[in-house]
Amino acid sequence: MLIQIHILQNYAPANLNRDDTGSPKDTYFGGARRGRISSQCLKRNIRKSVAFAEAFEENGLLGMRTKLLPDLIGKELKALNAKNDVIQAIVGQVPQIGHKGKTEESEETETEKGPAETTTRQLIFIGQNELRPLAEKLLALYQVDPKKWDKVELEKELGSSLPRSVDIALFGRMTTSAAFENVQAAAQVAHAISTNALTQEFDYYTAVDDISGESGAGMIGDIEFNSSTYYKYLNVHWEGLVNNLGGDLEVARQAVLALVEAAATSQPTGKQNSFAAFNLPDLVLIEVTQKNLPVSYANAFIKPVRASGDQSMLDVSVEKLGDYLQRLSKTFNLDGKRAFIATQAYSLPDAEAKPSLDDLKTWLDADLPR
Repeated sequence: MLIQIHILQNYAPANLNRDDTGSPKDTYFGGARRGRISSQCLKRNIRKSVAFAEAFEENGLLGMRTKLLPDLIGKELKALNAKNDVIQAIVGQVPQIGHKGKTEESEETETEKGPAETTTRQLIFIGQNELRPLAEKLLALYQVDPKKWDKVELEKELGSSLPRSVDIALFGRMTTSAAFENVQAAAQVAHAISTNALTQEFDYYTAVDDISGESGAGMIGDIEFNSSTYYKYLNVHWEGLVNNLGGDLEVARQAVLALVEAAATSQPTGKQNSFAAFNLPDLVLIEVTQKNLPVSYANAFIKPVRASGDQSMLDVSVEKLGDYLQRLSKTFNLDGKRAFIATQAYSLPDAEAKPSLDDLKTWLDADLPR
């Protein structure tokens, strides 16, 4: 089963997702420059959303990316009532987790080595519910022979562990550490692109010294921004999600519903203190198909949309989406169920209109296996 989510969302002037120069990210599509919000940005917004926190944080079903694994393991060992000297010894070796192995440059003599590392070399995406079992494994390994502890190859001895965290199950985990199992993402998230051609603008601003009494600017700056209507697309492979969650159908069901909520309501955080572009989507379409055939409707906007007469860019975007959906469905015999919500009286082919996001989630919930 495949669950696909399509969103049209118009943002007021904003700089939601910046590149290395501080400019809003963009791309070329259909021969025109478009606004862009990266998939990494969208996924982090979802992971850190209120919807995910309310659904899974209390049960420890959310993961975290961090280099501070030694600190986390130390806290778990303390909770296991390990002695302080044991905790220090174990934590001192934890930074070797995530190392790719020795290189010529890293093969130093004891006198050449700097202070002991206190973090892992790579970011570790770890589930909260993996920490206690990992601490228990480390403690058991230490107790085998404390005198040889500093010679133990942790990654070889620990073996890999499979997380049961919802965000790792959805978005995957890639690591070079043998202590953590790679997880193939059950969800795919596209870069959001604007349906309209991009017009980048600049805000010139100044700040005045409140105390000196001097006239003129104490500092001068500028920032790029734009206003665009974005098409967002993501999908979830149900069987892949269930497999990543160890066969737990109930958690998988909750994960899909929380994903819909978060995709519709979470916001990029870039420069929001300056622009406050907290605009909710005007259309959210969900498709449920038994065939695992992902289909993005981004090509509905190969020709950039323009406002026309009394039709806004959003109105034209919805119209183009519906037309393309109908043509693609007919050409490729796409089947499945569709339902959507919209802030206006829009219509989409072969799709049920629902009055609210909660009603849309209820509709989807009825189709999810239990």
